[in-house]
Amino acid sequence: MSSLDSRIKLNNNTSIPCLGYGTYKIKDADEAYNSVKSALDAGYRYIDTAAFYENEKPVGKAINDYINSHDLKREDIFVTSKAWKTELGYEKTLKAFEKTMKEIELDYLDLYLVHWPASYAFDDDWENTNRATWKAMTEIYKSGRIKAIGVSNFLTHHLETIIDMEVMPAVNQIEINPGFLQKDTVDYCQNKGILVEAWSPLGRGKSLNHPVLEKLAAKYGKTVAQIILRWEMQHDIVPLPKSTTPSRIVENSKVFDFELSPEDMAVIDAIEPYGNSGHGPDDK
Repeated sequence: MSSLDSRIKLNNNTSIPCLGYGTYKIKDADEAYNSVKSALDAGYRYIDTAAFYENEKPVGKAINDYINSHDLKREDIFVTSKAWKTELGYEKTLKAFEKTMKEIELDYLDLYLVHWPASYAFDDDWENTNRATWKAMTEIYKSGRIKAIGVSNFLTHHLETIIDMEVMPAVNQIEINPGFLQKDTVDYCQNKGILVEAWSPLGRGKSLNHPVLEKLAAKYGKTVAQIILRWEMQHDIVPLPKSTTPSRIVENSKVFDFELSPEDMAVIDAIEPYGNSGHGPDDK
């Protein structure tokens, strides 16, 4: 992974950039449009959105406008969206995808995810709900309108409800930040050939003032954010940092000119929970 446009092969041979730009909580249309443009200007070629973010339309417009004004092709930019947890089940998932495509106005998506799994906490038939949802995802994938399909916030027991079905998930996007590596789920996915992505990779910003990370940032002559993102990438995880500040968008991309030592990786691995959200897929 030597540059921002370096790509990783998913388990269906689709290639995905090794660092992406997240758009969660950017609901204002102008802000979403301008932030995506700033990310593309900075060299990001992976943009992550979701129906729940309520910004698919400006995100899609920013991508289309950027392609048209910069002599790029659609395949140069990797785009992900997600079906929200109120849209689980076969028919609802199919409808959710059609709504997303109408909003985002792209010919296809590179990756489409089930945003949250059905869980025993709120669905007595959660295993079958996950299977019905995945059947719909597989059908859309086989239609050619999605290059790859995956899940988000699935723990091992959720994954096991769909892992034996026709198509293996290509990606699992979960919360990962210092003190919250979710090692069991990461190990399970990586052993199955499922790429792990990190949402909230900087711990909602709280991790940026952790004393251990500040010390490492000084040691490497980097920002704390760069240390964290590099740590995740060296765990073979694709981080999706979000910022609306152009300078920080650029800063978060400067993670390819250094490498953390195994000893310092272990130091970060050992951090106690610090900046994680505390919200899991089995919460009501």
